[in-house]
Amino acid sequence: MQPDPTSSQPEIEALLVEQRTFPPDPGFAARANATADLHAEAERDVEAFWAAQARERISWFTPFETTLEWDLPFARWFDGGTLNVAYNCVDRHVERGLGEKVAYHWIGEPGDRQTITYRDLQARVNRAANALRELGVAKGDRVAIYLPMIPELPVAMLACAKLGAPFTVVFGGFSSEALADRINDAGAKVLVTADGGWRRGRKVGLKHHADAAVASTPTIEHVLVVSRLRDGCHMVEGRDHWWGETVDRQSDRCDPVPVESEHLLYLLYTSGTTAKPKGIVHTTAGYLLGTSFTHHAVFDVKPDDVYWCAADIGWVTGHSYIVFGPLANATTGIIYEGAPDTPAWDRWWQIVEEYGVTILYTAPTAIRSFMKQGEAWPRGHDLSSLRLLGSVGEPINPEAWLWYHTHVGGGRAPIVDTWWQTETGSILISPLPGVTTTKPGSATFPLPGIGADVVDAAGVPVPPGGGGYLVITRPWPSMLRGIYGDPERYRETYWSRFPGRYFAGDGAKRDEEGYFWLLGRVDDVMNVAGHRLSTIEVESALVDHPSVAEAAVVGKSDEVTGQAIFAFVILRAGHEPSDALALQLREHVAYVIGPIARPRYLLFTPDLPKTRSGKIMRRLLRDIAEGRPLGDTTTLADATVVDTIRENTGSAED
Repeated sequence: MQPDPTSSQPEIEALLVEQRTFPPDPGFAARANATADLHAEAERDVEAFWAAQARERISWFTPFETTLEWDLPFARWFDGGTLNVAYNCVDRHVERGLGEKVAYHWIGEPGDRQTITYRDLQARVNRAANALRELGVAKGDRVAIYLPMIPELPVAMLACAKLGAPFTVVFGGFSSEALADRINDAGAKVLVTADGGWRRGRKVGLKHHADAAVASTPTIEHVLVVSRLRDGCHMVEGRDHWWGETVDRQSDRCDPVPVESEHLLYLLYTSGTTAKPKGIVHTTAGYLLGTSFTHHAVFDVKPDDVYWCAADIGWVTGHSYIVFGPLANATTGIIYEGAPDTPAWDRWWQIVEEYGVTILYTAPTAIRSFMKQGEAWPRGHDLSSLRLLGSVGEPINPEAWLWYHTHVGGGRAPIVDTWWQTETGSILISPLPGVTTTKPGSATFPLPGIGADVVDAAGVPVPPGGGGYLVITRPWPSMLRGIYGDPERYRETYWSRFPGRYFAGDGAKRDEEGYFWLLGRVDDVMNVAGHRLSTIEVESALVDHPSVAEAAVVGKSDEVTGQAIFAFVILRAGHEPSDALALQLREHVAYVIGPIARPRYLLFTPDLPKTRSGKIMRRLLRDIAEGRPLGDTTTLADATVVDTIRENTGSAED
């Protein structure tokens, strides 16, 4: 629930203080893509800044005439221009002599692999685009994509972009019902899917989910099926077509379809407060600019880098920083199909060593999972190729930041802790490597051209050291253009709470030096004896203890204090649960933050309920803490985790 700005509710309290700082290495700074004067340039004339970036970074068929038209909350960027995203991501690189450069190293979980050059990628995209055209797809038609992490996934996305056909990627872990809802909302004409994929050594079917979905999606005319498992599957004659038979026989030439700057590129569905799917609208030019600019500046990408964003393409991180941003910058990337613990916990480090990965971008949840397993796994591999690390998806605990810096980055690789959302399209708050002095756990400052603030419930900026609600104060090129088919829901959801400013539900604080610290979702804030405490600060204090690998906290109803803190704790390898350790952890939190933050309940658990993307589902932890029936568990990576936790909740009370 978002705050009522007319309420007298106190601002979110900022209690945890982090003193450690890491200034840029002079050698790194001397070669960095970004320079300190980018901020000053953007602030002098923000529209001129974005116009200059758009002319430099995008190949236009027709130059744009106006930079920005802003009719709050509706933005139009670079009107009058025409372009094609697939041309910008693939064709132009081949034209300028980069055809033999590797676009992707793909590694399947069972060990199969492909190396795909930009020339290879161009041919694959063109054949796929011609196949979609044969199935009746034209400019403006929507295509749904439901695939595992295989090369055909980015190929299908780029093939749609080549034709000017908007697409929606549905995460391969979603149910048939979720797939059907998204197809119906988008009105998709064609579905691209697979027989299945690999996950933790098991074959995971997809086609049966697709068949169940298509039974209730009347707009689907054809289904294009990749044979990943090669076991065969049910095919409906006339509707279903094998990718290999349909795509491979096509011509490898296909001219890009010019589209307008504000042409719909893709829809990506995110959670909402109603049962209706919330289709986030991203258009062409502004999104492409946002992803390419931030990928270049934040990750300091050089022509010889091997860059790995270890996300799933089904989420926005994969759209922006596996596909569009990196390819627009002619980057060599890694795509890995499987889980980080299969066949063992050093799988990622094997890949880093084998391919000479130089940049790694992953989620704090993954980092904390590696922490739990201990330092021996990364120590067993040569990770010296890594020169920059990134964090995405949620605020990172300072101790996880330091573990990542020390045991993965060798104490030398800077960390870019990035804040952004599905709705923002690209990174908005992050250090600039080589420019920004970092603090463990802080996303530092808004990027050049981005306006951000922290306000109280009445919309008044909080003083330095205070906590409140993160808002974006002006439009930016990669911003969502709306919720598909529902402009009023868009206005109400993102622009009504703090008029004139974008707010999507995250809490934040700014320290005395102006650094931004993200505090997680506002609906994760706990109200303890009149104090509004952020879950991330209590979790960070727990993970600060040397025995703790990961922690999640929620508020549990309490007659006296309103809510009491309930902590779920995963220990590092070599540490065993005990009453003494539970007491020690409670007192550690009280020492680090203050007595008000001491957990009333603390439960040791082997795991936490997480989605396949690695996000902790605190909603389910609140259900467990309150003894309520569990809500929807269909998106969990392992639904048995909640049963294990519930069996042990009686031992949690102080």
